[in-house]
Amino acid sequence: MYNKIKIKKGKEKAFINRHPWVFSGAIQSLEDPQNGEIVEVIDYKENILGYGFYSYKSQISCRIFHFTKERVTNFPDSFFKEKIIKAANLRDKFIDKRKTNCYRLIHAEGDLFPGLIIDIYNESAVIQTLIKGTELLLDIIVDSLYDLGFKNVYAKNSSVNPIEEVSQRDYTIAGKIDSNLLVMENSLLFAVDIKEGQKTGFFIDQRKNRELIKQISKEKTVLNAFCYTGGFSVYALAGGARSVHSVDISQSAIAMTEKNVSENFKGLKNHIAIKEDCFNYLRDMDEIYDLIILDPPAFVKSATNIEKGAKGYKDINLNALRKIKKDSFLATFSCSQHISSELFQKIVFSAAADSGRNVQIISHLSQPEDHPINIYHPEGEYLKGLLLHVE
Repeated sequence: MYNKIKIKKGKEKAFINRHPWVFSGAIQSLEDPQNGEIVEVIDYKENILGYGFYSYKSQISCRIFHFTKERVTNFPDSFFKEKIIKAANLRDKFIDKRKTNCYRLIHAEGDLFPGLIIDIYNESAVIQTLIKGTELLLDIIVDSLYDLGFKNVYAKNSSVNPIEEVSQRDYTIAGKIDSNLLVMENSLLFAVDIKEGQKTGFFIDQRKNRELIKQISKEKTVLNAFCYTGGFSVYALAGGARSVHSVDISQSAIAMTEKNVSENFKGLKNHIAIKEDCFNYLRDMDEIYDLIILDPPAFVKSATNIEKGAKGYKDINLNALRKIKKDSFLATFSCSQHISSELFQKIVFSAAADSGRNVQIISHLSQPEDHPINIYHPEGEYLKGLLLHVE
């Protein structure tokens, strides 16, 4: 039997509608669960709503991984392994592994496994256990990866929110992890530093958007701002760009960008990597670009700094819109979970209005199929983007 969390009267509708987050303010009473323990979620009439992982310090007190009206007395290892197998089977429907061998295997709530991220880099798997509940299942998760053929497994938890009391360290769980792997995405090659790189080493979530940039880059002068390891730059060059400038404040990112360009295009002369603060570069740049990509890091880390982050997004978009050439394209993104699609579009609208340019939305951009969004959990759609045409 599992300890119970009882939901206040009037707060149960969200969970009847299968939203997986139980905020502390929705709880009427609870027994005495330990951090990470599986708990039974019940309504004020003691009807069972589901089962989830308890977090005793977090504002999100419970993340439900199984909705049911029936009592469950035990979740065997096979229950969680089945979630990972189903996720793997879903990826097989969308990803051509002859051309792409880096992808997201588990996308937390999007795969009904809250608190867990697993990214695949060829034969290696990188795990992030974001809450204590999934950390306690680590042996089961690793066994599942073995069953799927991944023998090199790395835990990357140093950036996890400390309030969850997860072990904040990065370490090799099994096999051998090469800090500089070479992976393939849409038949293009990318070096990935799993150990030192941002997130799990590569921005896997931009795969489809990079392909779009490839399609519209022919004969264009391209700026890839906040380039990180140069994903968009490589795709633009593959699409026949006249020239590409990659800008990032990080020297290691610039070095990796140059490496990735070199891996795909030997002796190429029309790419320049520039180490500079992108805010300064966008403000002072010459009006030479007819395709600009803005893919900054998350400017909004919490709900308390939305206003400050929104100013950052407006600043970079306004400078890009002011300086971009006529009849050009701007691809602009936000990966801040606390910035909704609607708010992001309003920010870009404000920048467009201040620029005085005619601007058309060509496409709304988001994350690819290996980052599925649970329809009951819209917060899982963290990557927002717009492809704009600027007259």
